Amino acid sequence: MSDAGAPPASQWKSFGKRLIARKPIDQILRESRNTQMKRVLSRLDLIAIGIGAIIGTGIFVLTGVAAAENAGPAVIVSFIIAGVVSGLSAFSYSELASMLPISGSAYTYTYATLGEFIAWIIGWDLILEYMVGAATVAVGWSAYVVSFFKDAFNVEFTPKTTQAPVLWDSKNLAFKVNHGAYINIPAIFVSLAVTALLIFGIQQASWVNKTVVVIKLFVVLLFIFGACKYVDRSNYAPFVPPREGSSYGAQGVFKGTQRVFFAYIGFDAVSTAAQEAKDPQRDLPWGICASLGLCTALYIAVSAVLCGIISYRELKGVASPLTYALEFHRNTKWLRILIELGAICGLTSVILILLMGQPRIFFTMARDGLFPKIFGRLHSRFKTPYVPTLVSGFVCAALAGVLPVDILGDMTSVGTLLAFILVNIGVIVMRYTHPETERGFRVPGGPWLIPIPGAAIALVILVLSDGPTIYRLFIWLAVGVIVYAIYGFRHSRVGNPERWSAEDMAYFQDSFGSEDNDDDDGDANESIHDKATPPQMRMPEPRHYEQNAEG
Repeated sequence: MSDAGAPPASQWKSFGKRLIARKPIDQILRESRNTQMKRVLSRLDLIAIGIGAIIGTGIFVLTGVAAAENAGPAVIVSFIIAGVVSGLSAFSYSELASMLPISGSAYTYTYATLGEFIAWIIGWDLILEYMVGAATVAVGWSAYVVSFFKDAFNVEFTPKTTQAPVLWDSKNLAFKVNHGAYINIPAIFVSLAVTALLIFGIQQASWVNKTVVVIKLFVVLLFIFGACKYVDRSNYAPFVPPREGSSYGAQGVFKGTQRVFFAYIGFDAVSTAAQEAKDPQRDLPWGICASLGLCTALYIAVSAVLCGIISYRELKGVASPLTYALEFHRNTKWLRILIELGAICGLTSVILILLMGQPRIFFTMARDGLFPKIFGRLHSRFKTPYVPTLVSGFVCAALAGVLPVDILGDMTSVGTLLAFILVNIGVIVMRYTHPETERGFRVPGGPWLIPIPGAAIALVILVLSDGPTIYRLFIWLAVGVIVYAIYGFRHSRVGNPERWSAEDMAYFQDSFGSEDNDDDDGDANESIHDKATPPQMRMPEPRHYEQNAEG
């Protein structure tokens, strides 16, 4: 057989090196230091961001869904497992965030450790995680708004404009028509309203977030202590219901874990605010670990009380389980109203944080050349990534308007698990490739004790996901590979440095260090090179991707 027309071996070798080309650590640090995004977030702000994103749909929506369809009362165990796995990954996130304090989160960490192609995959995955996650919360927000108006004002909204037109049949693994429903207008409204707020600035969004975090913490504690007197121990029997098809039993507990994993993605959002934190290397680990620990305890307590005041089978198909469960008990109207109000505030903050994180992933990837440059611009006045914010908000609104909460939540959970796996692996790689790089936090026990179990358990939970959920993830990733081949591979800043002219860099001067652009030589590239880094840390910018791939 003739090999005429086949690429020479050297071209295949060069192509392979392009895929594993890593972004230099010093370049990431320079970009972080030179950003002109406003550094206004304190340690308390970062902890509030984590709580704002973690306490939301997981407590107010998915507790009932996972109990009814997967684990029964053993959803308590599902939350414990998810909390432990998230805790292991949180340590890894904290170490990498303290090393690489930039907005790209798991995308940037992977770019520095495993190379460009895997970084693109996880970046594309994070787009799914945040955008679909925000849509999931918007659907739950809509359900609580409808319930609030019914209880507080005796006003009932028609399902035609407050529910998704399709439902997901978990038994038959297929979509079905939701007769009498056309579009979820409240979910669309909150998505667009939060998008508008985020464009005006991170500080304003942070003020709103801290206010609603206080409200929802109060409401969660109110439910725990106000509803515990209605607990009936008979509702816990059997604690692990016998297996029925793919539900319940031990497998159901792990599937419940996969489903409620969605509840824990908030600590990942803390790392996306790195370039707006006052002291990211010290404060990011605090924001990640403190918010996760507090919220895990609250999740376990809420799921225990919920499954004790109502039979888990009664929660099937219920998008507002806390207030629905209280309807079975007398003299709970005002408690329901307060919980509904707190849930509305709480879910609003989750949407806000997720729609804050999503554009910053777009923003960082555009700065690396993997997306069109327009996604990497900051607003001239508000210093926010306004174009990706608008795109994320409108796509979120479209998804929230037509899809049900369970299918959206499942898609987000598998995306989160994939990110956790790669971040844990990234810690191991960085300990060996960059042992001398300053770390504001180190994973205790060395590079193996925590990251390996964190990655392995996340992989097991991912494999146990429903087939259609996995298929949807792979379809999304396949689309991402096509986008990378068409655009990202050809425009990558690391792989194609010769294509990045001074004009290209000047386009990004608002956050690559515009204070350096008045130099006599007029070299726009200098704003991201040596001036931001002490002489002992300087490295020459790679002029060819083969050099970068090898070191």
